[in-house]
Amino acid sequence: MADLIQPVKNGIIEQKKSISSEASTGNNTLGKDAFLQLLVTQLKYQDPLNPSTDTEFIAQLATFTQLEQLQNLNAATTSSQAFSLVGKNVVLNTKSSTGEVSTVSGRVDFVSISKGKAYLSVGGKLYSADQLDSVIADEYIIEQGLPGIEDKIELEYDAEKPMNVSFKVNLGDGSTVADQVAVVINGKLVDSSLVSLSGNKVTIDKQAFEKLENGNYTVAVIFNDPYLTTVTDKVSLKVSNSTYIAPPEEEVPEDDDDKETEPEEPEIDE
Repeated sequence: MADLIQPVKNGIIEQKKSISSEASTGNNTLGKDAFLQLLVTQLKYQDPLNPSTDTEFIAQLATFTQLEQLQNLNAATTSSQAFSLVGKNVVLNTKSSTGEVSTVSGRVDFVSISKGKAYLSVGGKLYSADQLDSVIADEYIIEQGLPGIEDKIELEYDAEKPMNVSFKVNLGDGSTVADQVAVVINGKLVDSSLVSLSGNKVTIDKQAFEKLENGNYTVAVIFNDPYLTTVTDKVSLKVSNSTYIAPPEEEVPEDDDDKETEPEEPEIDE
């Protein structure tokens, strides 16, 4: 009733503002409170000569109920997805106060839900799930830390000027780091006393090449990391001016039991 009485100034009826002109922030949700507020506003300003029917109100209520359920389902799905990230390696986008964008990576320790919003704990700090950029598989992290050899290496050994040969390797990182290596030349394991590792430098003693003929050989490097990473396609060896001649392989005598015996023909009495 009070709304029907309005003050008059200079012959003009002053209208009260029903909506504040000041900026306000909402929670971006549509629930029963929002429906009731809209319903009251609609009843307040509806046309008295053409009022809304009960059927229209029920239809609107059903629509708002569906929207509320969809929002609740979306929030539950988002929370479930966030909880599934615990123990995973993730990359997050962050923005500083100056607007500079950077990334933070690490393992998700736990997930916290506050006011319907999920937060990921990474490196002792909480980040909004909205800042999630990517999820990295554990296998990828392991592969990045494995030892190996980046570029191809061609070793040369001159028998007339015998010298030790050396090359550099990557010993890995984290839980997959190696501290020892083994060397295989042409399928034969080199004695460990002839292979040394100093830092990331592998040295093979010249004695390991004394009984190699001239030619090219494949060198395999085996690391002692938990996965025994083996590199077979990065290192090769060329031997020149060698006077060594490998002795002929001894023939293995055939066992009498392995020989096929022809069956004797039975004698026929005449």
